[in-house]
Amino acid sequence: MSYVTLFAMYAIAWWLTLFVVLPLGVKSQEESGDVTPGTEPGAPVAPRLGRKVLITTIAAFPVAGAIYALVQFTN
Repeated sequence: MSYVTLFAMYAIAWWLTLFVVLPLGVKSQEESGDVTPGTEPGAPVAPRLGRKVLITTIAAFPVAGAIYALVQFTN
């Protein structure tokens, strides 16, 4: 398996993991009781995207490893 294929598998695993991690720990403005005028009440107060990207980057390695193992064992 080439390095390009490995990178593509990691990129797919990263995006899948990101969509799982994004909603974790999100509190809306409405839930916190501090709605800024002119914004959507469901908008997050502090999304902490940098932290979520770091968690996603670390968590995507085992996911990509599982995908790699699945591909190797099916061949």
